[in-house]
Amino acid sequence: MRIVCVSDTHSQHDSIVVPDGDILVHAGDFSKRGRRAEIEAFDGWLGSLPHAHKVVIAGNHDFALEQDPDARNWIQNAIYLQDSGAAVAGLQFWGSPWQPRFYDWAFNLDRGPLLREVWSRIPSNLDVLLTHGPPRGILDKTDRREPVGCDDLLEAVLLKRPRLHVFGHIHEAYGRVERGGTTFVNACSCNLDYRPIQAPIVVDL
Repeated sequence: MRIVCVSDTHSQHDSIVVPDGDILVHAGDFSKRGRRAEIEAFDGWLGSLPHAHKVVIAGNHDFALEQDPDARNWIQNAIYLQDSGAAVAGLQFWGSPWQPRFYDWAFNLDRGPLLREVWSRIPSNLDVLLTHGPPRGILDKTDRREPVGCDDLLEAVLLKRPRLHVFGHIHEAYGRVERGGTTFVNACSCNLDYRPIQAPIVVDL
């Protein structure tokens, strides 16, 4: 099963060359400020892609999806996950948009019990985990070399051991690593200057 991973497109999806695959996943920040017109434009782009299945979560820029539960209905051309799972083409997916508090953006939670409770919902026997933010110490370093990922997310991932964990948020930490039987992908399409020059990452499961 070929999975094409993107994240942090920030309404610049039309500039991205998306390779063929069976499933497209987007790990959030598909808009600039989460306005309805931005979300509907993103959904139109999803509908134009040939992938048989698309799975998306929100990120800290996608405000409407936190503020208005009906906003998820604006995404018609993908499965939208928010602390929920789905079976897709024989694979088990689970997705969540939450992240350690980051200024006054969307989907913020304080580190500690609140985030730990979210990550405790991650199921076992999972093939693909989508989160917006990274786990601590894995593709999470800022341009100042500071690791800013979530400790409790790392603990949950090491316990549940999904085959693939896709995230974004930290643009400058784009890349792919293998660790402990899990493939970790920071799929940020935009670089630190918000230029969409980082290619989608393709993973075969």
